[in-house]
Amino acid sequence: MTPDTKPAPIHAPSPRLLDWMLFLLAPVFFSSNLIFGRGITGEMGPFTTALIRWAGSALIMSPIVWHHRQHCITFVRRHTLLWLVLGILGMGICGGGVYWALTLTTASNATLIYTTSSLFIILLEWLFWGRRISVREIAGMVIAFAGVATIVLKGDLSAILHLRFNLGDLAILAAAISFAIYSILLRRPSIRAMPPLPLFGLLALSGAIVLVPPGLIEIVSGGLLPDTPKDFAMLGGIILFASLAAFYCFQHAVHVFGPGIAGMTLYLMPPMSILMAVTFLGETFERYHAVGIVTVTAGLVLATAPKRRA
Repeated sequence: MTPDTKPAPIHAPSPRLLDWMLFLLAPVFFSSNLIFGRGITGEMGPFTTALIRWAGSALIMSPIVWHHRQHCITFVRRHTLLWLVLGILGMGICGGGVYWALTLTTASNATLIYTTSSLFIILLEWLFWGRRISVREIAGMVIAFAGVATIVLKGDLSAILHLRFNLGDLAILAAAISFAIYSILLRRPSIRAMPPLPLFGLLALSGAIVLVPPGLIEIVSGGLLPDTPKDFAMLGGIILFASLAAFYCFQHAVHVFGPGIAGMTLYLMPPMSILMAVTFLGETFERYHAVGIVTVTAGLVLATAPKRRA
């Protein structure tokens, strides 16, 4: 096994207040994708949306990439396959694939299934890199997942008997596993050696490149294109908040806390989505929402609390 085939060991100092702020902002920005996505569903093709999303992000980041062009060129030349794989996993499957899946499945199913990505991160680290999983982490994950289930099932456990799964659900599961692998790959020494901002610009460009074929096929087949001010406003929100801000905060969390802990931010997406829907879409806040939010928060605190030092 070569030095670049496994995540780098963590020798980082204790997280600062800014690190925790970015950790908490990641699910806020990721959840904004659902808010903007609701407004654009049925207005644009899923892979076309993803292509414009990451092409726009790459364009915005291009001045930073150009400023660090020597680092970027060297990275792409030495790690071309890794660069494209990250684009496929993080932007292709978790972009166009998720938008396509949401045309076939419900938001409730998608939320519940996609949240398992944090479990896959820890499971894959345990299987392939011998990561030790503490009882406290397991308990925290179980509690947090119970909170997510409470929200998705609206406080009615019997509702789980009526859940129906289809091809869209399988696509969401594939995206959850894809995001887990993407998160783990971000810990490779070659990735950690890159400055965060130009790295994100490169990943956005990779995502745009791998999305060109499915995007063009969709357009040629008569897929919907943006044609109203509302469509372009939604795309702007997806690019600025759900893409640039969300992925930067998440990559920073992976760098500081490691992929296992950073993946816990996914548990915060359902509560954040609810609060944003109540605030911006006028949806009603129910009692089970409060129970779910408290439970998720308690599980996260338990799973991510720093270990005591002798």
